Amino acid sequence: MVSIAVCDDELLDCLTISAQIRTIMEEMGAAFCVEQFQSGRQLLKSLGRFDVIFLDILMEGMDGMETARQCRRMDFDRMLVFFSSSRDYVFDAYDVEAFHYLVKPVDEGKLRHVLGRAVERERQLFREYIVVSRDRQVRKLFLDSVRYFEIRGRQIEVHEEQGVFTWYEQIGALERQLKGKGFFRCHKSYLINLGHVEVYNRQEAVLDNGERILIARRRYEQFCQEMVAYVRKNGGIL
Repeated sequence: MVSIAVCDDELLDCLTISAQIRTIMEEMGAAFCVEQFQSGRQLLKSLGRFDVIFLDILMEGMDGMETARQCRRMDFDRMLVFFSSSRDYVFDAYDVEAFHYLVKPVDEGKLRHVLGRAVERERQLFREYIVVSRDRQVRKLFLDSVRYFEIRGRQIEVHEEQGVFTWYEQIGALERQLKGKGFFRCHKSYLINLGHVEVYNRQEAVLDNGERILIARRRYEQFCQEMVAYVRKNGGIL
């Protein structure tokens, strides 16, 4: 989830950009939350829980630039984005390592670019993986790129976005290792990534690349429950 703060002492501007952010993030299908602040001092009290801060520069009292300096002094190392009705502070933004500088009224395309980068950055920072080995080589398997695992004899084939990799493992042990990480054993031979499921019925799940994975009849009800829980957890609407 991307946690976003919007700080602007002009209430209408604060509400407007917050609404733009919510619309774009919902269209992107990203899990997020947005909080609003009307002063730099108020923001600094809650600094630690945000991934991205949108900060107006021209504020009464502690202005946006000083707020940004305080953020950096407090070891905030995430994304700072300025938005202002003035272009006069563009070069000052470099001093606090701002990610972007947006001019009011904020252009939707530029805002979409900033939010897209924020989502991608969070995904890269917090990508979960497991470590497997074959032929004395150790490899990371990033879970978000895995579509499914398939058991073949004593080997497991992992079907990733970039291809197929095989190693020796028991699927039951792998199932336990992936518990709570968005995978479900829909058939005795398949452990499927729910995040890659596009469509499903009682017989099969269709993945985002068109592959079809069997669903065992006795596992279908639990599969549906797991899909609903996964969608809700990851910001979907049911």
